[in-house]
Amino acid sequence: MDFNYTLKYRTFDELLNDVLVDFQVFSLENMIDPQTLIKVARRLNYDLGLRINQTKEVILEVEHNKVKLPDDFYVFNYALVCGEYSVAVGNDMGGTHIEEVPYVETPSTVDFCAAPTVNCSTCNANPCNNTAACVGSVRPPENYIPGQYDPNNPYGDTCIRPRVFMNCKGDKYELVQIIKPGVTRTIRVLIPLRMKPSQNIDCQCPNLYWNSPNEGWIKNGFLHTTFDCGKVYLNYQGELEDEDGNMMVPDHALLNDYYEYALKQRILENLFMNGEDVSQRIQLIEPRTKAARNQALGFVNTPNFEEMKKLRWANRVAQYGKYYNMFKSYPIDPAYFRYYTGSRVI
Repeated sequence: MDFNYTLKYRTFDELLNDVLVDFQVFSLENMIDPQTLIKVARRLNYDLGLRINQTKEVILEVEHNKVKLPDDFYVFNYALVCGEYSVAVGNDMGGTHIEEVPYVETPSTVDFCAAPTVNCSTCNANPCNNTAACVGSVRPPENYIPGQYDPNNPYGDTCIRPRVFMNCKGDKYELVQIIKPGVTRTIRVLIPLRMKPSQNIDCQCPNLYWNSPNEGWIKNGFLHTTFDCGKVYLNYQGELEDEDGNMMVPDHALLNDYYEYALKQRILENLFMNGEDVSQRIQLIEPRTKAARNQALGFVNTPNFEEMKKLRWANRVAQYGKYYNMFKSYPIDPAYFRYYTGSRVI
């Protein structure tokens, strides 16, 4: 499953507000029931497939052979058992530290985002909103875009989760978990975990084909394992909902028309079933909904650069085996799929 960190989302209520702008008369007369439109948005999310879901990652603590999966878990991408790790602790002072603070008169109306009363957590400070008084606390990465998660530079982003990051170090991988400010856990040994087939596991999941003594399976919202306790790194596709459980839809210029036209079509169908004369409007909306769907599916299903590289390499290997392997008289170098004789590569 391809990683999706950059796609932005909006709530169903925000989508509905944009739709109701075009139905002001029916909206003012309370002729539109939002509850009948939620299932339409869910169907559209399912229609566009898993590529619109956000890829998330977490480290699960297995106790007594099982652990609860995240609340927003949707599809299992892959998982690894965490082995040896090292913990780095910052220079934060512990214990109780008391010092005398001079009295400062504060005006009756307090601006929490202005010095000296600035509260970075209240102001959602830099790098989120670049509060001037908090510039020195957290420095944003170069060319940082507010609200964007950069998987290549996770340490400078304290506003966006996830705070678990898998990093490539040459031919090895290390897993970095930021537990709390000043405490970082680096896991350098990752052990394969074989998974039993399930409807919650992506068909391309490598865990289905690994041969490993550590085995796991998903049942009733829990990950069960053959080992008693340990840590498991889980990469998964999350449900399209926010922290409060509100349904989310993608917010993209090439996808918004599909959602808005589909909701408009269902609104007009409901009005028509209730006796309103909207048949001409339905005839106007239907072809535009179909065109918007084709555009959205074309955009979502377009392979990215990494997928094109994999496809080209797979095609090259297939053609090489079809037209050249029949003439082979020497073993094949598995690293480059070429013939070699001693030190000479053919």
